Amino acid sequence: MSEIAIRCAGLSKRYRIGEREPYLSLRDVITSAAGAPFRRLRAALGNHGNGARLHPPDSENYFLALNDVCMEIKPGEVVGLIGRNGAGKSTLLKVLSRITRPTSGHAEITGRIGSLLEVGTGFHPELTGRENIFLNAAILGMRRAEVEKKFDEIVAFADIDRFIDTPVKRYSSGMYVRLAFGVAAHLETEVLLVDEVLAVGDAQFQKKCFEKMREVGNCGRTIVFVSHNMSAMRHICRRGFVLEEGRIVASGSIDSVVDSYTDSLIRDPLSTNDIQTPSFKIDDVQIYSKTGITIKTFDPVEIRVSFTARLDIVDPGVYVAILSNENQRLTALDFKDFGTVPSIHEGQSNELGFSLKSLPLLPGQYQLEVYLKDSATHKIELVPKTFPFEVVETPVYGGRKLDTWYGHIGLNARPYAAKKIVSEK
Repeated sequence: MSEIAIRCAGLSKRYRIGEREPYLSLRDVITSAAGAPFRRLRAALGNHGNGARLHPPDSENYFLALNDVCMEIKPGEVVGLIGRNGAGKSTLLKVLSRITRPTSGHAEITGRIGSLLEVGTGFHPELTGRENIFLNAAILGMRRAEVEKKFDEIVAFADIDRFIDTPVKRYSSGMYVRLAFGVAAHLETEVLLVDEVLAVGDAQFQKKCFEKMREVGNCGRTIVFVSHNMSAMRHICRRGFVLEEGRIVASGSIDSVVDSYTDSLIRDPLSTNDIQTPSFKIDDVQIYSKTGITIKTFDPVEIRVSFTARLDIVDPGVYVAILSNENQRLTALDFKDFGTVPSIHEGQSNELGFSLKSLPLLPGQYQLEVYLKDSATHKIELVPKTFPFEVVETPVYGGRKLDTWYGHIGLNARPYAAKKIVSEK
């Protein structure tokens, strides 16, 4: 067996911005070759004589999706590609899958490749689910006997046995991705490339996929996994690469790579442009950790709401709720429970908020819901926008990092064990 499953050397991919680059015919190639000596002569004359200058091609019309990527992945490794949108992760998988050719450099892959890059990739809409399983497997280089051996497992995993003989053009996007992942995960390719498409499935199916990928990884297959779900990255992968503007900027164990990536994220300011209620204009909404750039479980945090009165406010107040990404209210605070502040006149600004000794939220995406109040007139006005924030992964209780299985709230707890009772004989 080769010591390297995937090797990339100087891999770059350039795309043209704007107009589509025209295809060249044979006549275009011959004409260009015949005219090359005359172009070189004009270029030489342009640098002398009349002083005219030839401008180089406008590099602003191109961008590098991949820029000199070098990496090695050993057989049986489960590797995560991490980075912001547009960092080059999906482009790298497409180059490795031979869907697109690199502009320069090369990639070497040992063994057969299975890829799941987009929902329904390699499926023909007019064929049934059964026919597409055999078609997709043939594209991946599988023999019919191998497919027949795994067929029942694929159908059971995708949970589409009732619709297996229905044309896939009638499938929902969820059915598409279940069948596509079922084929890619169950057929015996040596290398499996998986993009963020698993986010299309429901929560139960995503969990099923993650468990299958862990099982596949433990069987010695090489997996390259792209996701923005850092919890999934930690549980599935063993090593990681961080891409930024087409370059690999960090690599190492998955925990160290994810920690450095999340710590380096500086969230964009929460936008409050032109957000108003009948009585208030929102100037700023902030939630931040008092100990670092990112918010971690049990960090001390500050929540601040800045606003300008659009009319006289006798008894200003603010109510802030923390919502899950599914808009479930987890907890809330009302400034009136703590005290009062002087009245403000029309056009005046103020800032109210809360200081929390310890934020008990487990890792995940959350939202701030804000109400501004004038308690003197029983006026309560909902700010017509929520403000997202993220709690990143960190060891809780001094041990391992917890995932969404533990819910949203971290409890400030200590272990208790009853004394062992020893019976006397």
